[in-house]
Amino acid sequence: MRPNQLRLAACLLVIGWVGGCGGMGGIGGQKTANPAALDRPQVDLSPVAPLLEMMSALPQGDPARQAEIFQSAKDAANLTPTTTNRLKYALALATPGHSGADPVAAQRQLSELLARPETLLPTERLLASVELKEVEQQLILQAENKRLRDEAPHDADSRDKLLTANRRLSAETDENARLRKALDEARAKLEAVTHIEKSINDRGTAGSHTP
Repeated sequence: MRPNQLRLAACLLVIGWVGGCGGMGGIGGQKTANPAALDRPQVDLSPVAPLLEMMSALPQGDPARQAEIFQSAKDAANLTPTTTNRLKYALALATPGHSGADPVAAQRQLSELLARPETLLPTERLLASVELKEVEQQLILQAENKRLRDEAPHDADSRDKLLTANRRLSAETDENARLRKALDEARAKLEAVTHIEKSINDRGTAGSHTP
């Protein structure tokens, strides 16, 4: 996995851990939950959950389903150009593995969104920032691929470099797909931990009113 992909996975997993770890004190042992930890504001991943679901679903569906998901994101951005809808469409453009993918357009739109970071929620800003790095890396690999093809198509050394570049581009696409799955799993774990913490809070509130 490339460093920027590791950074995205690590950041979101850490966010999930920070958001949920306050409720873990009373699980599997005799310690009770720390009241200070329970009162700590939780990091809300719900704004990016639909975005991650879309990015995961886009490359996995059949062509008709892919076109439907992509067109829905595009129409929402055009008809109701809120920051969230624009971000969703930019991420759809950035997601490889479907006919609507356009890394150049994705780079432009993600850059425009990040030029006004105050309009994005922290988790939206994180996702947009790292996805922009992914798109830029993909464009670099594609440009290198094209340069090698154009410069010396009959040179053995150039052919080897071209094959290497193609393998890197293919690996990048595969890692993106694996990362989407990891993000979905991280989100599911966060939801489970948040549910546990809420249950602990509810029991603590009920106990404090018991005579």
